Amino acid sequence: MQCSRVKTLKHKTRSKSQLHEVIHTPESSLKHPLRLFQQMWRDLLASRELAWRLMIRDISAQYRQSFLGIVWAFLPPIVMAISFTLANNAQVINVGKTDIPYPAYVMFSTALWQTFVEALNGPVQAVTVAKPMLARVNFPREALILAKLGEVFFNFAIKVILIIALFIFFRVSVSWTVILTPVALIHLVLLGTFIGILLAPFGILYQDVSKGLTLITGFWLFLTPVVYEIPSDGIFRFLVKLNPVTPLLVTTRELATTGIVSEPLGFWVVSGITIIGLLLTWITFRLAMPFVVERVSS
Repeated sequence: MQCSRVKTLKHKTRSKSQLHEVIHTPESSLKHPLRLFQQMWRDLLASRELAWRLMIRDISAQYRQSFLGIVWAFLPPIVMAISFTLANNAQVINVGKTDIPYPAYVMFSTALWQTFVEALNGPVQAVTVAKPMLARVNFPREALILAKLGEVFFNFAIKVILIIALFIFFRVSVSWTVILTPVALIHLVLLGTFIGILLAPFGILYQDVSKGLTLITGFWLFLTPVVYEIPSDGIFRFLVKLNPVTPLLVTTRELATTGIVSEPLGFWVVSGITIIGLLLTWITFRLAMPFVVERVSS
């Protein structure tokens, strides 16, 4: 009888302890932001090695399973430049005057746009592909995002070869501000990553997110001054200026060519919103992913 009573007390104590843990764990992350940020930073540092291995795996698979391989990094800017140059010469479209020769203008801008789109799609693709691993293995989710960021910068480094050859061929003069171009480029990539992380949890649950991104980025391209200069007036100018990609992409292009930044205020406003938004979406991503993974697993 005494033994039975001891077992009953142990069972009640264990049940109370488990109930306390379930209630307290989610609250502690929200009530103690400093502790949460410390844990986020530790997980970020701990995920570096895994992120590196994932990046190497994805880059190797990307070019190993393709017949043309690394040539795909060059084809989109080249095809875009040829198409719009022919259309402009035939006066099918009127893009106006550009600061550098038009083919170089389109190729460089397309490379920047393609980098932004890769940063945007990266988090959604990463969590979607890693769905089985997320359900079975406990690891820092930041590794998936870091791996895709590394892949984005690697792909752009390949495009730099084309850009340099292009500038030499068209004799495009560059300003000393070209050394600041990576700063603006990083902000452009972070904007895409910010939006991608925001959509990533929904991307696991619904395939519509990936399909919708393809449609949206196709329309988004024509609201971005990739194949034309910013219009001087009209409703279309308002839409182009309202586009958050515009000041970041234009500033990156101007730092690499003319050295004169036409939209410094817009650049820093969008950059500030991007950095704050990236931090908030990172927190949301960490809090949402356990529930999303649990739902997918069930």
